[in-house]
Amino acid sequence: MKLHTLDEGIGIAFDALRNNRLRSSLTVLGVAIGVTVVVTTAALVTGIRSEILEAFEASGPDNFYVMPFDFSEARLTGDGSGRPPWWDRPEITEREIRVITYLPGVADAVVDFDFPTSMEVDGRPITGVQSSGNSAGWTSMTFGEFSAGRNFTPAEVGQSRRVVVISRPLAEDLFGGRDPIGRSVRVGTGSPGVSEPFTVIGVFDIEGNVFADVVQHFAVFPYTAAMKHLKALTRFNFVGVVVVPRTGFSQAEVQDQVIAALRGARGLRPGEENDFAVIRSDQLIQLFDQLTGVFFIVMIALSSVGLMVGGVGVVGIMMISVTERTREIGIRKSVGATGQEILWQF
Repeated sequence: MKLHTLDEGIGIAFDALRNNRLRSSLTVLGVAIGVTVVVTTAALVTGIRSEILEAFEASGPDNFYVMPFDFSEARLTGDGSGRPPWWDRPEITEREIRVITYLPGVADAVVDFDFPTSMEVDGRPITGVQSSGNSAGWTSMTFGEFSAGRNFTPAEVGQSRRVVVISRPLAEDLFGGRDPIGRSVRVGTGSPGVSEPFTVIGVFDIEGNVFADVVQHFAVFPYTAAMKHLKALTRFNFVGVVVVPRTGFSQAEVQDQVIAALRGARGLRPGEENDFAVIRSDQLIQLFDQLTGVFFIVMIALSSVGLMVGGVGVVGIMMISVTERTREIGIRKSVGATGQEILWQF
């Protein structure tokens, strides 16, 4: 008897779908759109978070950052002068970078700071190039590989050589089908009088991720050349140093060495606070979670509205179906159909 009821319910369902094709299609479409929006948004949120965490992990779990201030604790409140209290902290200088580099527990100190540039070849300018000043070790912390040429060497960094590594899309837009290696580009930063020739020595193809399509035009300069020739440092960007501990030294030991060296280089007395910040990778991950947590929740909540709208549509269609078949329900009940059987058929 139960098997007969099951077969009959399935048959009635298919008859209803055939007799109400437009209604059925709209119902399925509403649910499909709602589910697709929720799944797509969740996948996008997860993908963005995964890419950023991979970027942090690429620098190594024991590595840490030295910066002028801890931006995870920075606030835009000042002392009445209109400037926040961390504004006047000194930049990390070249001399201090060398002090960090030669500490016994430091395997490498990778310099990094960002600044915008424009590039010109044969009178064709390209603006909005996302540029960075780095030391030679930047490739160990960046996903991708060289499709042509090479990276600049520590000697070239020390000599402030005018060399640059550019992205493959930028190379194609600047030089077309020509080989960019060894060719000259004129670089400007928007500052008056800054327009310097640099030689392209490498083309870097960044590994595909959610950001690769957003920032296609990027360039990497020796940080010394960016400081000296392009005057790239301003109050709106700052030098950060990624410190890589040497094997056999713990992160805490190397942090103590860096703090002691910088305090000595800056002449800070025992009772004075540090005028620089040492930040661990896990602190940056926590900051990222704090900044994006609410945003991601809002995205999921808004996308869930789409699913709810689809559900409301289904409820409306079901109510209409029940209303249209009131007579049929009465007949079924009069011949002995139970409430459960009628519910199954609908």
